[in-house]
Amino acid sequence: MANFTPHTENDIKEMLAAIGAPDIDSLFSDIPRELRAASFNIPAGMAEHEAMSKISKMAAKNRTDLACFLGGGYYDHFIPAAVDAVSGRAEFYTAYTPYQPEASQGTLQAIFEYQSMMARLTGLDFSNASLYDGATALYEAIAMAVRTNNRKKVVIDAGVNPLFIRVVRTYVINQEIEIVTADLSGVSADRNRISGLLDDDTAALVMQNPNFFGTADDYTDLFAQAAARNITKILCFYPASLSALKSPSEMGADIAVADGQSLGLPLSFGGPYLGIMAASKNYVRKMPGRIVGETVDRDGKKAFVLTLQAREQHIKREKATSNICSNQALCALRAVVYLSLMGKAGFEKLGKINMQRAQKLAGNLSAIRGVKVMQEPFFNEFTVTLPVEAEKFAAKMAGCGIMAGLPASVFFPERKNELIVAVTEKRTDDELRAYCDKAMICI
Repeated sequence: MANFTPHTENDIKEMLAAIGAPDIDSLFSDIPRELRAASFNIPAGMAEHEAMSKISKMAAKNRTDLACFLGGGYYDHFIPAAVDAVSGRAEFYTAYTPYQPEASQGTLQAIFEYQSMMARLTGLDFSNASLYDGATALYEAIAMAVRTNNRKKVVIDAGVNPLFIRVVRTYVINQEIEIVTADLSGVSADRNRISGLLDDDTAALVMQNPNFFGTADDYTDLFAQAAARNITKILCFYPASLSALKSPSEMGADIAVADGQSLGLPLSFGGPYLGIMAASKNYVRKMPGRIVGETVDRDGKKAFVLTLQAREQHIKREKATSNICSNQALCALRAVVYLSLMGKAGFEKLGKINMQRAQKLAGNLSAIRGVKVMQEPFFNEFTVTLPVEAEKFAAKMAGCGIMAGLPASVFFPERKNELIVAVTEKRTDDELRAYCDKAMICI
């Protein structure tokens, strides 16, 4: 450790004594030892060329040539080269929180354009920026609902991404917020069960479209029931799917949240990603994160500023609306560049290609004995039941050069034979044919 930090052994001893820890290892006691070994067993310092050689050999162990049909909220979409070129410019790449508007006009304008695009995409009145990812955006939406109607119960459909639900449960563990999960009917929302859970103590109803299993649905009826009880309606959405599916606004959602990974962000082993949030006008003052407005300066020239800052922690401190403080503007900029390059026609064409290729693969898979597609309609992701355990099938397919999908049992242990398959515009006809050919061998 000392080879990589400026602290002497005496410095380290003094700091450990000040916090009451016996040694550095004890600082990581919450992490199981078998997981710590790989992460913190740092070798002695190396020369730069030695370190690069070691890292290159480690990186070479990764398989990057597999056809990827994985989904579950994060997708292998094509990213135009211009997205990297623009977002990699130094004036954007090195910028941080734009608290000084006179010196941050470019970043502020990029955020403003992003907000405008998200509002148009969702059909809602306002959007913000600077949320970490889809999961934290969902928690923030729930917190907005609780602050708005002073209720404590939140009903979440089990079709919402289980990773999102886990994050929400972690956030509320020390709060008086009750999370109630409504079980599915197969791979679709159980409307009767959800309706039975909604009452006058419910702060919010959370749905997802398409849901975690890929089922595309219209929750207008459920949101109308929620509205009659003054319950905040929250919809998690898949940004790319809005090229073809009904928007959150059209369904009657008050708040819409998403992970922006599908809008020009690479998978990158899990991040950094972008938390999208849009809301109706009634909720704008309770929104967390950056909100940029357009105005004019004293000379009458167009100017961009951070607005509604009284909500934020640098002003209200512990009474702030949220503790979100990191600026995700670079990720938001990538989304802006991506959508600008796609345009409305390109974005709609993207959706059609995704749906057509998913339908083609689903149809071909259903022709294989023992394989059944579990739902219709879907966007570009669907669930199949297999005559074998999905995890074993996926492992065999990986050996054939294909990441076949996400076994549902990773999050739902009882669903051992179900596989969630995602098809994006990057999957070629050859890869679709190879998937079916290899599937017949691996089943």
